[in-house]
Amino acid sequence: MHFTNKLVLSGALLVSQVSFAHGPKPMPLIDVPVPPVPGLTDGSDPIVTNKNIAVALGKALFWEMNVGSDGMACGSCHFNAGADRRVKNQLNPGDKGTLATAHSFETTASGADGGPNYTLTQSDFPFYQFNDPIHQASGVKFQTDDVGASSGTFSGQFKTASRFSGSNDTCSRSADPLFSVNHTGTRRVEPRNAPTMINAVFNHRNFWDGRANNVFNGSSNWGERDAEAGVWIKKNARSVVKQPLHLINSSLASQAVATVQSDTEMACVGRNLADVGRKLLSRQPLQTQQVHGEDSVFAPLQLVAGTQKGLNTTYKALVMAAFNPKYWSYSRVGEFGAPAAGGSAYNQMEANFSMFFGLALQLYEATLVSDQAPIDLSPRDPVTMEPTWEGMGYSAAEIATLKAGLQKFESNHCNLCHSGPLLTNAAIAANSALVTPTDGAFFGPEHFRIPFGPTAMGPAISPGAPYPAQEGGITPHGNVVGRQDIRTGTQLIDFGFANTGVADPNNDLGVGGNDSFGNPLSYAAQYKQYLLGNYDSVVDSVVYNQKVCDFRALFSYNDNFELPDIFTALDGLQVDGSREGQARNRDCISDPSLAAYIPTITAANANKDTAKMAVSSKAAFKVPTLRNVELTGPFMHNGSMATLEQVLEFYSRLGNNQNPDQDNFMPSIALNASNSAQSRAQIVAFLKTLTDERVRYKRAPFDHPEIAIPHGHQGDEVAVVAGNALGSAFAKDELLTIPATGANGLTEPLVPFEQHLPD
Repeated sequence: MHFTNKLVLSGALLVSQVSFAHGPKPMPLIDVPVPPVPGLTDGSDPIVTNKNIAVALGKALFWEMNVGSDGMACGSCHFNAGADRRVKNQLNPGDKGTLATAHSFETTASGADGGPNYTLTQSDFPFYQFNDPIHQASGVKFQTDDVGASSGTFSGQFKTASRFSGSNDTCSRSADPLFSVNHTGTRRVEPRNAPTMINAVFNHRNFWDGRANNVFNGSSNWGERDAEAGVWIKKNARSVVKQPLHLINSSLASQAVATVQSDTEMACVGRNLADVGRKLLSRQPLQTQQVHGEDSVFAPLQLVAGTQKGLNTTYKALVMAAFNPKYWSYSRVGEFGAPAAGGSAYNQMEANFSMFFGLALQLYEATLVSDQAPIDLSPRDPVTMEPTWEGMGYSAAEIATLKAGLQKFESNHCNLCHSGPLLTNAAIAANSALVTPTDGAFFGPEHFRIPFGPTAMGPAISPGAPYPAQEGGITPHGNVVGRQDIRTGTQLIDFGFANTGVADPNNDLGVGGNDSFGNPLSYAAQYKQYLLGNYDSVVDSVVYNQKVCDFRALFSYNDNFELPDIFTALDGLQVDGSREGQARNRDCISDPSLAAYIPTITAANANKDTAKMAVSSKAAFKVPTLRNVELTGPFMHNGSMATLEQVLEFYSRLGNNQNPDQDNFMPSIALNASNSAQSRAQIVAFLKTLTDERVRYKRAPFDHPEIAIPHGHQGDEVAVVAGNALGSAFAKDELLTIPATGANGLTEPLVPFEQHLPD
């Protein structure tokens, strides 16, 4: 991938670089700070007044089967290294797409009919197959737009729920015509694969399409986009007021409130978080689930109820102990509305339950940081800063394999997207913090402390050369928009998202889609509107603060000649930041005297349909972390690959679909030569050093309560057994019961996804 356009113009070298950058080194995660959320637990009037209790509340809610309308917990799709390893009733027809087959199931690669309640096999993967798996030119042997994802709820229309007992909500339900076997209803399946939530607190945005906004507004996942959002604050004994909430770095809270209201994942249609609060607040947390006596969160707080199931408290008591009283102590009702289906008015605690739920889950998930993998603990070369793997129990041959794997990971530019300690450039705030010089700030293991600053992700390869972090577009400013080479030219992109050609772009638009209000999810698309002067179309305020002289590919050049895809003085330029009254022209990657400019509004509008203003967001998806990747299959947003070997074959053939929006680093991958099998095996060996043994054995903080998870239905894809407790129109669930674990974890390790697939 071109780090930036190599242009020698007017006798001045724009930027010194190599044609294909080496990029950031994979660094240790130890002591990398979780992105701060000002006002959450700090300041004179914080939202959360007892963080430990809030974490306990979040853990209980995350694993609570009563949260769903019919037994689904958040943990139902994130129980195996933070991901979902179920294999039965896990197919969606690809209903995010616009293809003719988007609402019908197709035959699987093994020749089976597939569809609802089908059990996936090893022969069904990958979902996109070539005659020669490492050469795209060999021709497609099999393809499907079906998606491997996670089964969720039967759904229905919400009516009410008991405040004291019973897992299932009262809903008006009928069998879904698509998710059914011979007219007997089965659980719906999500349209995208469930990624791991371990380390997800570092993502600037969550969900594959980024719709879990970085800003939590207290009510929905849409951040500043939702003008109706807010929380109720007690002013005095006789008055409350609804005020906006604006918590940055809180995408996990945004994600939580979206998931619990999804009528595919967890809920009946029309149920809101106030209804969930009414259902849960008077209950014992985890009332039907065993909690281990040595649970790493609950036991130190003396919340474990001995040999009984659940905790020895109520959700209401936890909320009161964790959150500022101004959010729950108002005793009157009437201001907060009432259930749509009828019933008594909500109280303040119920009305604010969306905030309690989202922030408690975020605080719990913020503890799930896997920073004790071999990549974190290895000694490192003091010059290159690369791991040496010495003294860790590896043989000399194994060390040689790991070093070769790391070298090929970097030489094939995997690290330009899978960057930094999290192995993803979607971790914008954390990566930016690490490369910002900060007195007294270090990260890494005790034997190799790394100072915050420009060399945090590796030293420059030569004096005057860009730092590896800069080559990956990682700078102290923390841009959320970038510009880089796409197959059809150099275009504006959402930083931390990529189109690698996994499938037909029309199968799923990814970040190229819209929100519930019709606005683009894409920051890059909004940035174009900012440049055009259409400020009403900028719905995320972070878009106003992009620094063009840090783009990896040149956007402007302050000189008097014409360029086809770069703005110059002939078009009309203004200093970047001049619209906001503060120039953004210091500490740039490119020469600020030439590159720290944006087009004037007139120039932007004159070129709005030209290559200079091109945006690439279609079928771009959030770059996932690679930590614990050996345990988090299936892989890709559509769950279409079962093994790391299949993932490496995908990259070896340069993707499945070479579409106009595909990232242009793909053609530079060199893993399909006649001797490349060894190279791919070496990369896989390196990737396995990213696994934290605490995750593999579910040791603290990755222990959890017991959970019973729907795993398909009695029967198969041809016939199911009717008679679910919800009604005779629905198939009986088969349950996968995952026992409670304590701080010391399991004696048997988790195994990769493919080992759960039948032959």
